[in-house]
Amino acid sequence: MSDVSEAELNDAVHRASEELRLASYYEACVRPLVRNPEGHWPRCCGGGCEPCAQLLNRVAARTLELLGTPRVSPLPEA
Repeated sequence: MSDVSEAELNDAVHRASEELRLASYYEACVRPLVRNPEGHWPRCCGGGCEPCAQLLNRVAARTLELLGTPRVSPLPEA
């Protein structure tokens, strides 16, 4: 990921957010996940949060796919 420019990252996050219908004002919540692609990602707490951690995880995973560096670790389950 270190060779990805900030503009490429922003474009990929925005595209993934649009594809998965995450409001653009939540895109900043995705960036820490993308910057730590194999790290611990949050789980859904079942509390009806907006946005749900599952959606943030899916957007981050899609962003990584768009950047050509997909996540290897399984996504957290609900």
